[in-house]
Amino acid sequence: MVRADGSVEKACRHFFQFGIRGIKDVWPFPSQRACKLVGAFVLFEAILQALLPGERVMGPSTPVGNRPLYTRNGIPCFLITLGVYYLLWRERLFNPAMVYDIIGEIYSVLICATYITTTLLYVKGHMAPCSSDWGSSGNVLGDFFWGMELCPRLSSVFDIKVFMNYRLGIMGWAILVISFAIKQYEVQGRVSDSLMVSSLLMLMYIAKFFWMEAAFGCSMDIAHDRAGWFMTYTCVTWIPVVNSSVNLYLVTHPIQLGRRMASTIFLLGMLCIYVVWDCDRQRQLFRNSHGKCQIWGRIPTKIQARHQTERGERKSLLLTAGWWGLARHIHYAPEIGAAFFWTLPALFRHAMPYFYVTFLTALLIDRANRDDKYCRVKYHKHWEAYSKKVRYKVVPRVF
Repeated sequence: MVRADGSVEKACRHFFQFGIRGIKDVWPFPSQRACKLVGAFVLFEAILQALLPGERVMGPSTPVGNRPLYTRNGIPCFLITLGVYYLLWRERLFNPAMVYDIIGEIYSVLICATYITTTLLYVKGHMAPCSSDWGSSGNVLGDFFWGMELCPRLSSVFDIKVFMNYRLGIMGWAILVISFAIKQYEVQGRVSDSLMVSSLLMLMYIAKFFWMEAAFGCSMDIAHDRAGWFMTYTCVTWIPVVNSSVNLYLVTHPIQLGRRMASTIFLLGMLCIYVVWDCDRQRQLFRNSHGKCQIWGRIPTKIQARHQTERGERKSLLLTAGWWGLARHIHYAPEIGAAFFWTLPALFRHAMPYFYVTFLTALLIDRANRDDKYCRVKYHKHWEAYSKKVRYKVVPRVF
């Protein structure tokens, strides 16, 4: 994207012509200034997560019966981060365009940080696990890749997975989006409507994410996946880097969509983001009220399920109304739609910007299958009854 203008053909031609030396010449190694920038960002977000007050919410029960406690302070962290970043730029204390100028060095620092963090988590899992939700597979590589602990913490209020996923991954994505827009503004004197639409949709999606932060405690990432290399790399490196790749492309490929096309794309993207939000809202309302609520103006239908834990039998309610009566993982469809519409401003001049939405589609189809497999093992006959009532996985009448 930086050295070959997004052209795989041009990059391959360079590597075939110059060999290993050609890779070494263009490879962005970590630098001191990139380490300082990333370090300052990590420290700032850690202070916000630890010190800002927020509602205390309980996560879902773990396989051994624990219920982790989280502090819901994502929105103030998000607003303060963006506000401070803007003030640093306005007061000329820091130029966000610099982030674009050394983006390869920053990406390399993030990759190195992934391995350092995973090693520390591996050692902590062996020497100082913080709850009974931990264990070893007996295989060093397996433990390193998948993780030792389900909910590693540094204190009762500082959850490491939440910090990596929300404060570094999602917040880092927002910072890169803003930095790329500022870079284009400083070079061209304006932000193209294509980059503006893409950036605004991403920032609205991120704001929605933090607004519904409590609901994501029930997601597979937080509730089921352990903190190993897979989780760390996804949160620290993959999310901010790949999710913002469309904007990285648009910095040097400005496209003027025109008011009508830009407005249409933005409104369709906002519709998808709204549906994602409403899906999460319905599910959270149903859980918090134990099914005693109204969804789409009526009392929701449900299936009462039982599942076994190490501490005995527990009861759960499976929602079969509203959006969740259309498909078992209905929220994945508008997720893909939102990603498509914040990519669409790049039009179809190049395949590279569509990498993320293509990857996301494959990821969420795989995750829907993983979710189904997990729930089938957990709920047995109750999930079979649920699957018969809600027949489709992701897209009604299609999949």
